Amino acid sequence: MESLKRITLNPAKCGLDLGDGSERAEYVNQDYILNVLGRPHRNIGIMYTYYPKDKEWPQRISEACKDMEIHFQWDYPYDDYFPYLGGIGGSMDGEPFTFMRDIRKHGQDVALTLTIDCSLEDEYLRQIAKELRTFGRMRLRINHECTGDWFTHNQRFSYQDIGDFFVRFAKIVKEEAPNVSIVYCGGSVTSLDDDAPIQYEKEFTEAYKVADYWSNDCYLALHYGWPFDVCEKGGDSYAVTPLDTFVERLEKTSKRLTKVADNVCKPLVISEFNTDGDVTGPRRQGESIKRFVERIKSDDADWFDGFSMYQFRDRGRLGLEIEDPNNKSVGIAQPLLKQYQEILKDPYFQPVIEEKDKLELPAKMRWGGSEDADGVAIDIKMEGNPEFFEITFEEELNIMMEINGKWFYKAPETKTVDLMPAFFDSEVKDGQVLTLKMFAPPATGENDESQGDDWAVNYYTEMKKMPELRIRYEAVEDL
Repeated sequence: MESLKRITLNPAKCGLDLGDGSERAEYVNQDYILNVLGRPHRNIGIMYTYYPKDKEWPQRISEACKDMEIHFQWDYPYDDYFPYLGGIGGSMDGEPFTFMRDIRKHGQDVALTLTIDCSLEDEYLRQIAKELRTFGRMRLRINHECTGDWFTHNQRFSYQDIGDFFVRFAKIVKEEAPNVSIVYCGGSVTSLDDDAPIQYEKEFTEAYKVADYWSNDCYLALHYGWPFDVCEKGGDSYAVTPLDTFVERLEKTSKRLTKVADNVCKPLVISEFNTDGDVTGPRRQGESIKRFVERIKSDDADWFDGFSMYQFRDRGRLGLEIEDPNNKSVGIAQPLLKQYQEILKDPYFQPVIEEKDKLELPAKMRWGGSEDADGVAIDIKMEGNPEFFEITFEEELNIMMEINGKWFYKAPETKTVDLMPAFFDSEVKDGQVLTLKMFAPPATGENDESQGDDWAVNYYTEMKKMPELRIRYEAVEDL
């Protein structure tokens, strides 16, 4: 092995995010997702709702109103996401905080979507903002799809009310938790004509200005009648958008938002994206997504921040896996999963890791987030394909590591990690040099206020001793 060196983690040309749980599915732990997909994402999106003054609160509304006759997913008194259990009188011991910690331990940032009662007083919003302070460079999407007419916020409040609430909440978050970026998720241009306005543009102009990111939720195909009807040809509960129209609408939406926001262009992300297998069938689901990816690469637009695959596991056909109807903890891989794995390997969507100067132990490692971190690396000269490749740590460190294109996680209490899956699908030549790269996200999933002035956006770990590698090129015995 060569000497230790410092490495930095930097943004990809285009970020890849992943939805994990919603009204359509349960949260899937990050150990499982990492093992299936082979690398972490930039952001993991989770979706919650907060209506603490409703009589059913804090129950999930579909459970509280399980005997209610409904004909559309959003007919309940409030949105059928899992309840946000923090806030005034709440606790950070449960959801969503347990999942936020899981996401950050595994080297990813949190993208929290929160549908929330727009009549809540400032003290409710301030408490939520304080609860987000320790979760680093996360994103908060407030009352998404706010120009629609289906969510509870649209049914109880006017578009102007929703826009004003967004600005009020965003300003409180910036006061209490400046580490949190605010995402405005609204509509698109009303037509493809030049200079066409955004839906309800006047009501949301201030929201465009106060947000850090702009977002659309848009699908190349979507069965929006799910799960209350079956998608059949000629039906009226699904929609399809041709790729050229889809991309042109995104670009014109960004340009129009920039104009209205005093010529300040905020990065735009698709917070929910997929082609619904209910429309195309699972065999052809990934074809249009691959064409979209190639279009994004060829356009190389500086205004486009990335997209979030919605979602990892789904009870319908919007997932890389379908939830087993017999056991919600089991996922059934779809053809799309293999196609998405190839997208994950594309350098255009990979974070950039740069090698810097040499290091001596003890080495200080900094975690700013999934696109900004300082880690350590060591070169390993191989003698061919290994039969065993394991790494053992004496220190109780929380480590994300990559070798030969595959990422692994080591929890603080874990001693040894088997890295052989990095070699199952590739051939290593004698003399080939591989680099083992290591980063240290927060061990608890939260930043530590005692670490200094920049604690809200950076987390520090000291590695005092290098882990030991066990590399063998022959089996213990041949049979």
